[in-house]
Amino acid sequence: MLKIENLKVEVTDEPDKVILDDLNLNIPEGEVHVLFGPNGSGKSTLLQTIMGFPAYRVLEGSILFRGEDITNKSITERAKLGLGISMQRPPNIPGLKLQKLAEFLVNQRRETTAEIGYIAKKLEMREFLSRDLNVHFSGGEIKRSELLQLLLQAPKFILLDEPESGVDIQALKLIGEMTNVLLGTSPRQPTYPWDKSRGGLVITHTGHILDYIHVDRGHVMCHGHIGCSGTPSRLLDDIRNLGYPECAKCHRFTSKDLSLKIT
Repeated sequence: MLKIENLKVEVTDEPDKVILDDLNLNIPEGEVHVLFGPNGSGKSTLLQTIMGFPAYRVLEGSILFRGEDITNKSITERAKLGLGISMQRPPNIPGLKLQKLAEFLVNQRRETTAEIGYIAKKLEMREFLSRDLNVHFSGGEIKRSELLQLLLQAPKFILLDEPESGVDIQALKLIGEMTNVLLGTSPRQPTYPWDKSRGGLVITHTGHILDYIHVDRGHVMCHGHIGCSGTPSRLLDDIRNLGYPECAKCHRFTSKDLSLKIT
């Protein structure tokens, strides 16, 4: 479903500042993968590059989505193809009511606005519909707002950047439950328009979100590329026992020999 080959990416406004280098990733149709890594390893850059954010420029390699090369497509084109993203720190947008944005999203899918109230209730967000987007929202409220938008957008592939960041333990349970619905890993409900071709990539630094959501495979990123792939729980145990500094020193990353992988 999503295939990335030999990706090399630099910061658009800072030529020669390479963030991702020789990065490869393949997520088959219907699978949800998790990406671990220390702060500054390039995880968020990868998600924003996949989505087409102009802050990053692809120097080498390709990004294929459902068999189509999207490397040079705009954010709008990628969204229309079925990509959706929840950012770690989305912007505040004074003057744009969450209700108006929600109505726009359901209108794009030719659905009724009744769906907005139902999903907002599930996310405990009904009172926020009349408020400006993300303005004076807490960390957990912003995450629930992002989930609301993605559930109404109904993308085929979801990019989630640290969904547990800034969220307290009580709110994390709700966010985890609704993230499972978003990713299609909960029993299908007719209110949510998922098909069998859904998939996702979840970024986490701490791994706490994995207590609540199901993922099929894990990857570890350091120094701007992926060196280890394997069972998510095993990778997380190694990270918790050894720490990211030990991961960063591993020859799988320092040698950039991507044939050396945990299976």
